Amino acid sequence: MKILIIGGGNMGATYARAFVRTRIVAKADMLLLEKSAEKAELLRAEDIGTVFSEPEECLSQADLIIIAVKPQDAKVLFARMAVMADPRQLYLSIMAGVRMDSIEDALGVGKIVRAMPNLPAQIGMGMSAFTCTPLVTRVELAMVQNLLNATGKTLYVENEDMLDAVTAISGSGPAYVFYMMDALIASAKNMGFSAAEAEMLVATTFAGATELFVQSGLSCQEWIGRVASKGGTTEAALAAFSAGQMGEKLMQGAEAARLRGVELGKA
Repeated sequence: MKILIIGGGNMGATYARAFVRTRIVAKADMLLLEKSAEKAELLRAEDIGTVFSEPEECLSQADLIIIAVKPQDAKVLFARMAVMADPRQLYLSIMAGVRMDSIEDALGVGKIVRAMPNLPAQIGMGMSAFTCTPLVTRVELAMVQNLLNATGKTLYVENEDMLDAVTAISGSGPAYVFYMMDALIASAKNMGFSAAEAEMLVATTFAGATELFVQSGLSCQEWIGRVASKGGTTEAALAAFSAGQMGEKLMQGAEAARLRGVELGKA
């Protein structure tokens, strides 16, 4: 099976590396299409597959085509691809907001899987949710899930609308975590720690807390109860967070991300 990844940015290159590393696909069957000459040269230097600069050079060779470009670039790309698209090919899109019916209408193909991965896929700890059109067979869907599993965990959803919610939670989620980490690092530095010390304190705390949650089966509220003692330091911090409506603001931010995903789908 030949796989073509259109777009050699963060996620496109991550998939190519993971597929070759796990031997899901041979290097000879890994194709990459990248319009940026600079990025294309970097990909060639990595030697993770054959790199092309024009769709005419590679589109017809692929059995599975992974579309990993920015959603804003979809219309121009689809206009170019339309005359070469083959309904027998399987298409996997990881573009935020671009719905499967839009891809079907633009390319005249019906076998489409849409997935929403996130950045930790770069280290094999990603979270990807996916769905598909009715023409995708169970065998094809299982094959795509196996590919996505090479970069982390996967979740199948029946309703495509749920992918906008996935985008808001796990797709954009790493940025929320980095945002909170950045604030705590700044706080630690204000308290007198060096930048390196502050980063170690915060990074290790986040990693440890996450692993406790994953391994234990306890809820976040239960863990909060274990950390916070009545009248103690943690309770003082939580009271300040609550007064500032930190939880509500996080929920509002996630909803804003979901709505933006919906808007992108209508663009």
